[in-house]
Amino acid sequence: MTIAHNPLRDPRDKRLPRVAGPCVLVLFGVTGDLSRKKLLPAIYDLANRGLLPPGFSLVGFARRAWEHEDFRQIAYDSVKQYARTPFREDVWRHLAEGIHFVPGEFSDPGAFEALAMALKELDQTRGTGGNYAFYLSIPPKFFPQVVEQLQAAGLAERSAGSWRRVVIEKPFGHDLASAIELNDTVHRVFPEESIFRIDHYLGKETVQNILALRFANEMFEPIWNRSYVDHVQITMAEDIGIGGRAGYYDGIGAARDVIQNHLLQLLALTAMEPPTSFSAEAVRAEKAKVLSAVRIPGDLALATARGQYAAGWQGGVKVRGYLEEEGIPADSRTETYAAVKLEIGNRRWAGVPFYLRTGKRLSRRVTEVAVLFQRAPHLPFSETDTEELGQNALVIRVQPDEGITVRFGSKVPGSSMEVRDVNMDFAYGESFTESSPEAYERLLLDVLIGDPPLFPRQEEVELSWRILDPVVEYWAGQPTIDQYKSGGYGPDSADELMARDGRAWRRL
Repeated sequence: MTIAHNPLRDPRDKRLPRVAGPCVLVLFGVTGDLSRKKLLPAIYDLANRGLLPPGFSLVGFARRAWEHEDFRQIAYDSVKQYARTPFREDVWRHLAEGIHFVPGEFSDPGAFEALAMALKELDQTRGTGGNYAFYLSIPPKFFPQVVEQLQAAGLAERSAGSWRRVVIEKPFGHDLASAIELNDTVHRVFPEESIFRIDHYLGKETVQNILALRFANEMFEPIWNRSYVDHVQITMAEDIGIGGRAGYYDGIGAARDVIQNHLLQLLALTAMEPPTSFSAEAVRAEKAKVLSAVRIPGDLALATARGQYAAGWQGGVKVRGYLEEEGIPADSRTETYAAVKLEIGNRRWAGVPFYLRTGKRLSRRVTEVAVLFQRAPHLPFSETDTEELGQNALVIRVQPDEGITVRFGSKVPGSSMEVRDVNMDFAYGESFTESSPEAYERLLLDVLIGDPPLFPRQEEVELSWRILDPVVEYWAGQPTIDQYKSGGYGPDSADELMARDGRAWRRL
């Protein structure tokens, strides 16, 4: 007998959003900024959008003598302050029924036994079916300890018909050796398909739109190669300093903090070949091919730049330099600005440089991917007609004003033939009534559903470290580091890097 399918359950029907099944999210590190400002509000926003199941439960684990009500109050305060969607009392009341807290130290096996008992009780009372996701919003040094405690308490072993997943926040190690060691530790407990490595940049709508822009539009793909592209600039600039992150940041620096993950992932998405589908395996395979083809120039003195922000003015306020920040040693050589030139050794991109840069205390906050095209081979204009004409460019703005800009030359109105650059803008906020969800909303939902395309697998992590390790090692052997003015555009050495190639950075 043929059973008729409910058309509302057809996966092609866009009226039906993806909704997570019954499950528990266990949040380690609930007292940190990430949980308070991002994760707890994102969980509420998912519930508010109807994307969490009725029995969804959230369990916090931390070294605090809290009762369930204390954690619920912390979550309530976070949601009221940081949630993206409007606060609705009925949604909060229903979500709060499933919020619980387990106190304990990461080193205490008894605390993990108590966690196991709490989860079994939730299976009975909330119908969560033994489906657990463990989110490690904790310093990386505690990852191995927590993972091993989960195994010892029997929480990593799934029973028939249920799943267990672990979510690891970046950084995934501090170099290739530590990344491999971390991977080995986690793999002893969880299989690769159960490991979700969070890079929140991959959850941003504009990052995902790189794939839509390239592969859903025939007008771009034919020119997305060495025959038309002159070079690519990938930028993540911040107008803030390190704030209270001295303990984490010093010794890590801008390259490890941003280039190894965010910027190399953006490079992979920009440069990858079309995948056979948007399945996790197909997308990850193409990204890995690109990262394995990345080539580092032979002379790193000419192909890299780094610096530290010095005192200066930012937004009309006098700010101190990196070496004056609380908790930073006076002789620190940790970079707060990093730039590197890379090339990709394949047919599509041979000879096209990719320039990556990131920095703190720069003139403004911006993340973008700029594809700059070659100049026209012949201009039938006089030199004065085109003196204000630059290169055609396609700029994907990741933040803060999400969208896409196309820059091209146009005639200036008037009696003379004068050509200058103009911009054609697409902005998410103007074209869609639906506001973009926070990156953590998308990523948390993907974890609970078990959909991994937006999560880098271990091969990508290791390939990224293979690219960056030689750069960091070269810098470690340099006795000095450039200073650059806060509120400016970075060190002079970064401008010199581009000038040697006859190019210039896009102005921030």
